[in-house]
Amino acid sequence: MFEGAMPALITPFTKDDRIDREGLQRNIEFVEEGGVAGIVPCGTTGESATLSALEHEELIDIAVECSKVPVIAGTGSNNTGEALQFTKHAADAGVDGVLLISPYYNKPNPAGLLAHFKKIAEAVDIPMILYNVPSRTGQDMPVEVIAELAKVENIVGIKEASGNIGKVSQILESTADEDFVVLSGEDGLTLPILSIGGKGVISVAANIVPDRMSKMVNAALAGDYETARKIHFEVAPLIRALFLETNPIPVKRAAELAGLASGHLRLPLAPLSGTNTQKVVDELRKLGIIE
Repeated sequence: MFEGAMPALITPFTKDDRIDREGLQRNIEFVEEGGVAGIVPCGTTGESATLSALEHEELIDIAVECSKVPVIAGTGSNNTGEALQFTKHAADAGVDGVLLISPYYNKPNPAGLLAHFKKIAEAVDIPMILYNVPSRTGQDMPVEVIAELAKVENIVGIKEASGNIGKVSQILESTADEDFVVLSGEDGLTLPILSIGGKGVISVAANIVPDRMSKMVNAALAGDYETARKIHFEVAPLIRALFLETNPIPVKRAAELAGLASGHLRLPLAPLSGTNTQKVVDELRKLGIIE
């Protein structure tokens, strides 16, 4: 069900620190025109950690209201009850799926991980995508846990951001008999992951270059790896620039430079340094995004 390039949307804020509804709508229209296969609001890139519960729900409502492509809403939390609340709201709002990060900070044991995700899966009737990002959570979801969760009917895939291609291969091996997709959670590893059976990417770079990311993924899925490699190498320097500092610091600055709705970063994130801003500017110019 889920394949292709899907941006993990930035959340634009107004000067008085509210969600910029009109700006978000413009950004969604921009990525849709770039050919994305879906959008992902309320993820790490969308500064979900600093959204209130009401803002979290508002952001999902706006995305569903104005999107012409499938919406996969970030609804994860390290509090199972809160994740359940967000997921139920997203289902009621009409999303096409939800993305659930593995519980961060409290580092549950395998039994806890299984119980957490199964409890949420049993409470809703929409597709769920797991999200493994050890650099954020402090825990790498075991392959055995992922394989067990893949047997749950409405757990349909994983966003894999461990940075470990060997692990991605193990996940694909372990879930080969299930209706379960692996999506890259790291822009720079998207093409390698696609080459071993991945189906797409939930992408930071697709906020800025949705057309290129979509074309790269679609080419690879069609078996045209020559085209996919060409685009991969074309966008690789920009991708590296977008991770010079903690995401979404660079991508929000890049969006602002490219004329997209962005707004400020919420504390504790601070603006991109001058040195790194210049590096982002240089890459945007090379791609013809700014003059």
